[in-house]
Amino acid sequence: MAEKTFHIKVVAPDRTFYEGDATFIEFKTTEGEVGIYPKHVPTTSIVAPGVLRVHEVGGDLKKAALLSGFVEVLQDSVTILAESVEWPDEIDAKRAEEAKIRAERRMKEEQDIIDYDRAELALKRAIVRIGLARK
Repeated sequence: MAEKTFHIKVVAPDRTFYEGDATFIEFKTTEGEVGIYPKHVPTTSIVAPGVLRVHEVGGDLKKAALLSGFVEVLQDSVTILAESVEWPDEIDAKRAEEAKIRAERRMKEEQDIIDYDRAELALKRAIVRIGLARK
C-alpha cells in the first residue's frame, strides 16, 4: 500500500496547514490544472489561485482555497509552500464578495497594466474563496 500513497505537506507562513498521506492531489498552477499521483516525475511549479483537493488514504477528500505559492513534487512527496491557503470554514464569504466587487471595479477603470494584473489576480482569489465558501 505504501507505494500507492505519498506524503503531502502544505506550509503557510503562520503554520503547517496540512500534513498527511494521500493517493492523489489536485491543484492549479500557472501552467494549468494538475493532478499528482505517487511516483510522479519530480518537478517544481508556481501555484495559481484555485482549489486544492487532497484525496486521502481511505477515500476522504479535503478541499482548501490555495491562492498562491510554490510546489515541489518528488516521487514520494509533495511540498507546497503556500503564501495563502484556507479551509472553507476559515473563509469570510462576505469579505470575499466585497473583494470581488472591488477587483471588478478596478479592472474597469483605466489604469496601467500592472494595476490591471493585480486587480485580475485579486478577482481570481475572491472567486476561489466564494466558490469554496458556498459549498
